[in-house]
Order: sequence, then C-alpha cells, then structure tokens
Amino acid sequence: MEIKNVTVIGAGTMGNGIAQVFAMHAFNVTLCDISNEALERALKTIRTNLDRMVNKGLVSQENAEQTVGRVSISTDTSRAVASADLVVEAATENFELKKKIFSQIDKATHPNCILATNTSSISITSLAAATSDPSRVIGMHFMNPVPVMKLVEIIRGYSTSDHACKVVMDLSKSMGKEPVEVNDYPGFVANRILMPMINEAVYTLYEGVAGVREIDTVMKLGMAHPMGPLALADFIGLDVCVSILNIMQAGLGNQKYAPCPLLVNMVNAGKLGKKSGEGFYVYQEGSKEADVSPRLR
Repeated sequence: MEIKNVTVIGAGTMGNGIAQVFAMHAFNVTLCDISNEALERALKTIRTNLDRMVNKGLVSQENAEQTVGRVSISTDTSRAVASADLVVEAATENFELKKKIFSQIDKATHPNCILATNTSSISITSLAAATSDPSRVIGMHFMNPVPVMKLVEIIRGYSTSDHACKVVMDLSKSMGKEPVEVNDYPGFVANRILMPMINEAVYTLYEGVAGVREIDTVMKLGMAHPMGPLALADFIGLDVCVSILNIMQAGLGNQKYAPCPLLVNMVNAGKLGKKSGEGFYVYQEGSKEADVSPRLR
C-alpha cells in the first residue's frame, strides 16, 4: 500500500511537528483542528522551524517553501480525512475525546486507510473498539520535538494487522525515523519508564531532599541526560504527566504510579510548565534561560 495523503488531527505541538515531518518527506498533508486560530499558529510554527533549519543549512530555502506548500488546513474533520491513506490523531491526551474522533474518522475514511494515534499512554485496543475495523488501528507515538527526535513507538493493539504494522514501520523508516514495535500496555515502553522517573524526581523535591536545579543537575551530569527530569516535565506539560500517571495507575492497578501530591497541586494551580509560563521553572518570552519558580525555592 502506498501512502500519499496524510491527515493529522490536532494542531498543537505534536500535531504541527508531525505534519511538518510528513510534508518534508513529500507527503501531501492536511492538518485538521476545530480552531482556525490553532491552525494558523501551527502554520506559523512550521514556518519558524523551517526558517531555523534553513539558517543552519539543514534544508534549502526551496525545500522549505515546498514543505509549507504541501500542508493544507481544515476545520472539517470528515472532509479532511476523506482522501487520506493515513490518519494520525494527535489530539489532547483524553480517552473520551480520542474515542469520539476515532468513531468519526472510521465512518469518513476509505476502508484501506490506516488509522494511527499519537497517544503516549492510552490503550490502542480501547480506541480501536470505537471503529468498525480494529485491524487498521495502530499507535504511532512520535517523540517531542518531532522534527528532531528519531524514535517512533509503534504500538500494536490486540487486533492490529501485520499489514498495518508493516506499512507504518516502513513509512517511519522512509522519513528517517527509528521505529520500535511494542505491545499495547499502559505507558507502552517510553512512558512506562520515563514517568515514574519524573514522578520520583518530583517526590525528591516534595520531600526536601534537594532543590529543583540540584535534582536536574544530578541527572544531567551524573546520568548524562540532556535535560533534567523536572525541566523535561515542564517541557512535556505537567498536566500531561499527571494524565499519563493516572492512566498507568488505573491500567496496571499499582499505587506506585500515583502522581506526587506536589505535581497534582501544581496542575490544579494552573502551573503546567513551559506552555503556561511556569512549572518547576519560570519561562520568559524570548528568553532561553529559565529560573526556578519562586514558589519552589
């Protein structure tokens, strides 16, 4: 099966990154969202990313312009997926929302279209149950930032076909990614390991073992991590971290995955990390330096 037309549902950080990568590799991409404002922001982000790549000599100006030209936008989901060979859902990490989207796109796509989700923790099998043909549903979990990170977790649901898996694995390789096939259990591999580490870092802060910057420095210099776990949590979004931990706790039935009370309190207070301007660090517009939140000093 040849993939030519790709629809990405959700124009947030992950969605626009996924759309950019597909467009850079000569796929026709429709980026879909319920908000025109979100779509315009996404296009602006894609242009900014490509301009940065041009300035670094990673792509030519001509290639950057061709990439942008391959991306169209739409607020009509059914119309956006009608001619798609692959749909990648990248909406908010919410089961009911994703289930609703899968039910809708199942009815609007042609029978051979592969339905993928970029979920980082939600059951592929449960989402596939909202469709008439679970064999064409698969997880395609890109890492953030999508244009930079090579890994793609390919998650097989209970009924995912060998054909769908092979197409998505080969497609990922054709875009210069490194796909890794994993099974459908809460958190898959990446977040099954990452989120408990982040949660333990928050507990280390919560219990007064060390401060924000000290914890991140230990992990960067001692464990060779490119980014400390608290800075990474801010980058991911603290609300996303809590959501994934809750899914893992419920799905695996183990209290060890319960989010730290400090993490829950920060989310309840609207301190979601970089996207809200404050999490464990405070982020200033246009500044690359982030200071520790005054509430956590």
